[in-house]
Amino acid sequence: MPELPEVESARQVLERALHRRITEVDDTDTYVCRPHVPGEIAAALRGGELVAAHRVGKSLWCETTTADGDAGPRLGIHLGMSGRIYVLDPEGPHVSGGRYGGGEPFLVAGDNDKPVWTRFRITFADGGELTLFDKRRLGRVRLEPDIHLLGPDAQQIGREELRERVGASLAPIKARLMDQTVVAGIGNLLADEVLWQAMIRPSRPARDVTAPELDRLWEALGRAIDSAIAMGGVHTGEVVAARKRDGTCPRCGAPMERATVGGRTTYWCSREQA
Repeated sequence: MPELPEVESARQVLERALHRRITEVDDTDTYVCRPHVPGEIAAALRGGELVAAHRVGKSLWCETTTADGDAGPRLGIHLGMSGRIYVLDPEGPHVSGGRYGGGEPFLVAGDNDKPVWTRFRITFADGGELTLFDKRRLGRVRLEPDIHLLGPDAQQIGREELRERVGASLAPIKARLMDQTVVAGIGNLLADEVLWQAMIRPSRPARDVTAPELDRLWEALGRAIDSAIAMGGVHTGEVVAARKRDGTCPRCGAPMERATVGGRTTYWCSREQA
């Protein structure tokens, strides 16, 4: 699934769609737009504008206004495993963002994707468009998305709050990091990256991780997120290329270990994260 850096790139793309009057909405894909019936999202958005793009963890939504300028419903857009948001400016090519592990910059010019894979479309009065492109049809668009159970955003969480929320559990530290109600936005690759940077074994019970180690983890989390956003996604992390059966630690050269932690395939350095 896309992790925080991918969703942040999509949020930045959404900002190009703000303050443009909505004239048409294609919400006819009943799977992607469930539980709404065709026309329900369109009726709520037509004539209004998207006025702000927000993200907490992996959750993405826009604030809207109605045709009368009043506050409208929030429009939630979930990328799923392969979703991508495109914004067409009237004077130029598509700008896109959000694809997971694509090995390319998130903001790119050009659009060679098949129209049949466009699952949701907003058309603006200036002739531009916002679309959700999704080959696998695993994305989601809905009004008033439920975000109240999410923990604090992984990019914004403070040092003390991370200590309190992550450290007080018998669960493995990696599982704790990936619990979206504890900290929002950390997925499998980002968890392995920050634990490797902080030299903490992923399977250690969270409550056994010391305060200095949690502080080191907090610092690694900030570095890893900033780097992933700048470089194009979590697949650019320092340890990601070593996440394979014959992989070796990029830092010390020791063999990488592999196991399942928190239900996810996990890699760590056999020497530095012992």
